[in-house]
Amino acid sequence: MATAARDQGARRNVNDVERVLSVVAGSALAAYALRRRGVGGLLAGALGGALVERGATGHCHVYAALDVDTLGGRPHSVEQRHGPAAVLDASKSKRVVRSVTVADKSPDELFAFWRDFENLPRIMKHVERVEVLDDRRSRWVVKGPAGRTVEWEAEVYNEIPGQLIAWRTLHDADVPNAGSVRFRQAPGGRGTEVCVELEYAPPGGKVGAAVAKLFGENPEQQVREDLRRFKQLMEAGELAVSEIPGQGGRARQTWNARASNDADVHASMPEREAPHTPALVPTPADVARGQVNPSAPEARA
Repeated sequence: MATAARDQGARRNVNDVERVLSVVAGSALAAYALRRRGVGGLLAGALGGALVERGATGHCHVYAALDVDTLGGRPHSVEQRHGPAAVLDASKSKRVVRSVTVADKSPDELFAFWRDFENLPRIMKHVERVEVLDDRRSRWVVKGPAGRTVEWEAEVYNEIPGQLIAWRTLHDADVPNAGSVRFRQAPGGRGTEVCVELEYAPPGGKVGAAVAKLFGENPEQQVREDLRRFKQLMEAGELAVSEIPGQGGRARQTWNARASNDADVHASMPEREAPHTPALVPTPADVARGQVNPSAPEARA
């Protein structure tokens, strides 16, 4: 009986992606602990060792206590828990809410730009491309941590022209996500408020979210920067060169005319003077030999 209990306690409940991420994170913490002394080093070393064990054995004691299994060996899929339309498990997903006010633009104008999903790589640096499949479905290719790319198909399942676009990924997405963007008139006629709500399942669970944040691929930060670029593009009609995403088939690079046209640049620059060579002052010996005119200004100098 004791053996059975021990086997049950050591049962694998962590999927392969989480195991790899646990070993990577644990090794990094262990290396940090070796360089640091004191209580902080001890705690980092203990946590690093626990993560390495989690990755090596495929068993998480916390998951076991919470009856969580990411291995897929039990009927705990999102569809089985929440129904066939569900793409996210609310108990494991992360939520991001960000908003921005765009001046002098109506909700209809901003809605029209956003609803053409092939426009979005122009403001979203992490999106490499979007392919519109039909009036509801689209395919997304997105940059992930450590130079990887992830893909998914999404569908618009709720839409109110000029007000709301709500989407969700279809099943088997690399990163399941769902969300909405709302457009409403700002108080006092100041323009339009744009609010984005995003819910997603981090690759590898919360450990994967922490590693993604370490590599700078943090969706909260991405959404904030995307909305900032969206505001700039809608208000100014162009993006600063430093803000233009490096990827995206429809990204439009707008450069300052003088900086992009060599003729204009040269025309705007003052003409250069010819190199100045100082006059040579003759010596008395030169004058005596008749090599210069004694009455010349140089001879009198």
